[in-house]
Amino acid sequence: MARGKAVSPYDNLVIEGDYIKEAAQSGDMSQLLYAVAIRKPSGERTFRAPNERDHEALRSAGLYFDEVKDSWFASGVLPTEEFPDGNDLRPKNYGLERWIDFYTPRQALVHGTFGEEFAKLIPEVRGELGAGAEDVLFELALMQGKALNWNSRLSSWDVSRQKMRSVFDRHDFAFKWTFAEFEGATALYAWCLDQLEDAYGGIARLLDETGAAELGNTERLERKVTVTQGSAASLTLDDSSVTHICMDPPYYDNVMYAELADYFYVWEKRTLGRLVPDYFHDNLTDKDNEAVANPARFAMMGKRKKALADLDYETKMTSIFSESRRILADDGVLSVMFTHKRAEAWDTLGMGLLQAGFTIETSWPVNTEAEVSLHQANMNSAASTIMLVCRKRADRDDDHKVYLDDIEHDIRQAARQAATRFQHDGIDGVDLLLSTYGPTLSVISQNWPVYSSTPDTDGRDQLLRPEDALALAREEIVDLRRSRLVGQAAKVDGLTDFVLLAWDTFGAREFPFDTARLLALAVGGLDIDELERAKIVSKASGKVKLLTPKERLRRATDSELPGVKPEASSFEYVIDAVDTALYIAEVDGQQAAKRFLDRHGYTSDAGFISTLQGLANAIPRTKVKGAWVVPEAGLIDTLCTLYFDDVVLPEAEEMAALADPNENTLFDVE
Repeated sequence: MARGKAVSPYDNLVIEGDYIKEAAQSGDMSQLLYAVAIRKPSGERTFRAPNERDHEALRSAGLYFDEVKDSWFASGVLPTEEFPDGNDLRPKNYGLERWIDFYTPRQALVHGTFGEEFAKLIPEVRGELGAGAEDVLFELALMQGKALNWNSRLSSWDVSRQKMRSVFDRHDFAFKWTFAEFEGATALYAWCLDQLEDAYGGIARLLDETGAAELGNTERLERKVTVTQGSAASLTLDDSSVTHICMDPPYYDNVMYAELADYFYVWEKRTLGRLVPDYFHDNLTDKDNEAVANPARFAMMGKRKKALADLDYETKMTSIFSESRRILADDGVLSVMFTHKRAEAWDTLGMGLLQAGFTIETSWPVNTEAEVSLHQANMNSAASTIMLVCRKRADRDDDHKVYLDDIEHDIRQAARQAATRFQHDGIDGVDLLLSTYGPTLSVISQNWPVYSSTPDTDGRDQLLRPEDALALAREEIVDLRRSRLVGQAAKVDGLTDFVLLAWDTFGAREFPFDTARLLALAVGGLDIDELERAKIVSKASGKVKLLTPKERLRRATDSELPGVKPEASSFEYVIDAVDTALYIAEVDGQQAAKRFLDRHGYTSDAGFISTLQGLANAIPRTKVKGAWVVPEAGLIDTLCTLYFDDVVLPEAEEMAALADPNENTLFDVE
């Protein structure tokens, strides 16, 4: 399987994706059990081919499920809801029309059995435990979500760690051509109960350790924990009654939480819903009131759907922040966690905070995740969580209007200081760029309202969008990062700047289009189309890819355009000269590259040497089994070793073979 197409193992012919989808939607796609994971007496995991007993167990489970499913549908044990339209329609493309279709008959039998047994358990536990019964039943019902997440046609096998991978290892409904099944008769729910006890115990210990503080030697202060469900824009709390609000809001358009939550909702309303029916009064989760930028909600508006989704998100977040301000004490703190690479998301979140009446006192980037690919940068979520610390903003006493020009110096200084500080603390790449967004918003918030330096179409002052200030912060980071890469203050052309900063920022050949666009603007007002025409990048499917020197080769008839040109008499852009030298070294050898360098005088050219030094520091110098992961790193290594003594080459890193994180090679094949 590759990108929806398949190659037949019988005749090696390609099977088109549209044909596969049509067959799946017609009910002609089934599963084949092809491996069973077992453990040896030593504890080592190994695999064996399925035997007749395994196949008989599958057949028996299927037959029994056929016997009980109609009564389970009728009694409300199994979900009857259809998979709804939304942003991710891949399940429907492959025949998963109903939520029950996400499970094989044996998996559905396992989850249905839990639902049936839980319904029987309710009166028994209530009779035995009385007042404490609801708490115990609630906790037991929570096991179901864990089981559903680890036993489905969308759960899979993690080859790199030799273990199961859950359905939502990513925040989407990616179809799994090969999926893994968690043994359900004895292992699955025993494991879920163990997980539940561990989580419950951890929370209980946390409350015990932090919920009772010593007052002198005799008095203890008990804290009461209250859990409520409702809209964050309409809280059932008194004015100025809360000291600290900690919020982890939806990240713009990064995850459609309600769409994903339906996967659990349709089952849990039949278990948890028996205990708290008010939590499950809708057929599916509420997408209309969810604070995300959801373009699917505005699909009927055509090209305007994205703009309307953005406006809807900003409006909802402003309402939520305004309600938070109402209940927050005058000396209280609002902590907002945000993790998103797109500046549009920060612009929208920042505008919501400003409009609601908050100042951003400070911000802290905290490393939370590590990139796992040297080829493709993570698309939207950053590796750091940015913690914004906010307080209520006091009204300004004067009527003096503040414009962006008035605070530009303060913004640039705040961005540079933040980048210098957090770079020293180990924040790097895109996350270093994001670390400046909080301090930038802080400068704006302390002077709010701030007006744009450009009036609207009618000549009237207009409120500043945070994005205009964030652009200034990015410009500062570009200058700072270039100087660090080169080892001294240096200015190069925009195309060269983009390549240097792209490798330094993303550490990968592929990265998100939106962030690439912002970087291009920051390095000199470029756009992605211009970079594509210059053969710096290619773009496709929301991603941008840096081209190799070979891919940048120009034909003789294109001699006036940027790119790799071995016969050129001169180069307007330094990156073109460097890539041409690397191309000649790769194709014709290092001696031919030396003749090229001597012909143009590049062995003593400051701009050329600075760019080589910058690339040597920016491109990942990683080897797998002795081979360079990024070929340009190897070419630069050899070229500089032979001809550029002044270029300092960082140590290369040797790694084991990289496992494909998307490779699933166990158990059932669709």
